[in-house]
Amino acid sequence: MDIYELDRRKKVILDFMNDPVYRPMKLKEIAACLNIEKPKKAQLFEVLDELVALKKIKLMPNGRYKLAGKTDTCVNEKEKVYNSANYKAGEEYSGIYTVSRNGFAFVSVDQKQDVFISGKNQNTALNGDKVIVRIIDSGRKKGSEQKAEGSVIKVTEHVNKHILGLYKKNKKFGFVVPDDKRILKDIYVPAEKSKDALDNTKVLVRIDDYGSGLRQNPEGTVEEILGDLKEPGVDILSIIKVFGFPEDFEKRVKAAANRVALRDISKEIDKRIDLRDVYTVTIDKEDAKDLDDAVSLEFDDGIWKLGVHIADVSHYVKEGGLLDKEACERGTSVYFPDRVIPMFPAQLSNGCCSLNANEDKLTLSCIMDIDSSGKVISHKICETVIRVKKRLSYNYVFELLENQDKDMINSNTQDLDVCTEIIEDTEFRKLIYNMHDLALLLRKKRFERGSIDFDLPESSIILNTDGSVKKIQAYNRTVANIIIEEFMLAANETVAQEYFWLELPFIYRVHDTPDMEKMRELSAFINNFGFSVITSKNEMHPKEIQKLLNKIYGTEAEAVISRMVLSSMKQARYQVLPGKHFGLAAQYYTHFTSPIRRYPDLQIHRIIKENIKKGISDKRRTHYMNILDYVASHSSAMERRANDAERDAVKYKMCEYMQTRIGCVFDGIISGMTKHGMYVALENTIEGFISMADIGDDYYFFDSINYETVGQRSNKIFRLGDSIKIVVAGADKMTRVIDFIPYGKKKKRRK
Repeated sequence: MDIYELDRRKKVILDFMNDPVYRPMKLKEIAACLNIEKPKKAQLFEVLDELVALKKIKLMPNGRYKLAGKTDTCVNEKEKVYNSANYKAGEEYSGIYTVSRNGFAFVSVDQKQDVFISGKNQNTALNGDKVIVRIIDSGRKKGSEQKAEGSVIKVTEHVNKHILGLYKKNKKFGFVVPDDKRILKDIYVPAEKSKDALDNTKVLVRIDDYGSGLRQNPEGTVEEILGDLKEPGVDILSIIKVFGFPEDFEKRVKAAANRVALRDISKEIDKRIDLRDVYTVTIDKEDAKDLDDAVSLEFDDGIWKLGVHIADVSHYVKEGGLLDKEACERGTSVYFPDRVIPMFPAQLSNGCCSLNANEDKLTLSCIMDIDSSGKVISHKICETVIRVKKRLSYNYVFELLENQDKDMINSNTQDLDVCTEIIEDTEFRKLIYNMHDLALLLRKKRFERGSIDFDLPESSIILNTDGSVKKIQAYNRTVANIIIEEFMLAANETVAQEYFWLELPFIYRVHDTPDMEKMRELSAFINNFGFSVITSKNEMHPKEIQKLLNKIYGTEAEAVISRMVLSSMKQARYQVLPGKHFGLAAQYYTHFTSPIRRYPDLQIHRIIKENIKKGISDKRRTHYMNILDYVASHSSAMERRANDAERDAVKYKMCEYMQTRIGCVFDGIISGMTKHGMYVALENTIEGFISMADIGDDYYFFDSINYETVGQRSNKIFRLGDSIKIVVAGADKMTRVIDFIPYGKKKKRRK
């Protein structure tokens, strides 16, 4: 083989051995893992021999290969404690059986190093199962640094009850190839259990028998046929099934929603503060149907009176009822490119609870008096009735503010309920202009205390009528979005402060301070771009992050550093104990403004209304203390699940879109680097990967200290934030991976 091919193969071997799960292997084991056929083993030996000569790897006395230079002095303190020396052959441990993306299997044992599991020792375990593992090789032989190896002797809990995959039909039986590539075994399906599924259809199979290790695969029954992948909506339906979302509501839940939606509210209106004469509007996306917030604004004698009016869902959904239990279980609405899985049936979410224009609606309002500095000087939280005058879109409001002196607005919306024509009404124009001024004032006040604003582009996926992707672009966040964001933030923070001082049971939205180790890593990373943040031993103030974001604004490094900063943050969550919100630099914060699509908002509405009407008795206080912990933790978990599913659907659609653009050329920027290659982000928000072997006619390596990819001979350097022209080389919808190659290069053929 020529020198370039030899270099490429050496890189493949080194990347393989650098995997955290790799254990020293013999030549035949390496060949098996890399799918190298028997006639080419001689070439593999040549590559290994070359790496040994270069002292990149070592050939151990037992015939196994390992990376050179991995000694005890190189591992950190945590690794010294949790190493294979803690294991002895014959010992048994409980743990979680996990399969990595490259097919390695291991068992995670609490407070110990992972135990490697070879193919013949996996028993009936599938990814995620709880198992008992017996140590068969402690990895403590003299001169050995291999991981402990074990054998799964028992599966104590199978977590994969159902598997989604592609049905393959034979004459007398069929089998399901799992979508999840970490499920290493196909599911055998007898003909009588196939539900007459056709070849190459997407199915959901229930596992009836997990098999007996090597002797047979799991056996199952086809429970549902989702359809051919080419059929509209089957792709997203598959994701819905994988994440366990319900497709629809049960009949009894729909019936309950129908009864509630027909409820007469005329008597309830008489009990509330009547704000129907106040000029109130909704501002949302053109296609939004679950309108849970409306706003009003008046200005008098230097004081702004901002009204944030939220749909009073709790009037219709009583605690402990069918609708409440269903909403609590769902936790949140989930938004996919082609559909929404709502928290409530449409009769509520789009009907009686939605703040549709020109209808009397029950609301819970937070009315705030704000001075010229942007400070909330007084407020009132009360039960109200409103009548929205105009249903506006973000695009409409943006164009109105951008073209204040023009007579017409160019709106592309097709929704007749959304205001699309210029309104000559002076009161209306003044309202929108005043909202803009107040939003900027609140934003300035928030930034002064150190609040962080990540302006990372979101993906907007536009579909054809058949469900295929027509276009993917960055969603344009405008000043109209900022108006609503600032008003909702002000209301959420005001409500949280009041109920903190009332010392009542409540649900807060908490965002913890980042780990200092993460901040030190961030500091080292941004230093490569000439930026810095001030860190102390125990604390990082959000204002330092804000200063950094201001410095990088408009630079080539903005997107890369913003992503790194965001990944360094902890995830916000719900909890009953009050805590700071680091990202907003807020002492107290909650979610009050979206009870149609978030369950915690509905729960605190109940507490607020009960307190307004008659106060919270000791008995009710105990009741709330008993249930709120579960509501907070469950809602946090459901939010994470929804976010994961939404991201997965976006990645799938991106792969689908790029499959039709193989060979097309795009401009992008290098957005990430690993030892395996580089990530490149395109202007339309799609991100792909360039393998090290495909970068060019040189041996490239990743310099983790300087965050650079460097050519060994040419010394050519690729840096994060660099512009690069790429060609789409491939896209795999199953793995959600998009492959790029640099423009002008050819993709190397690899096994």
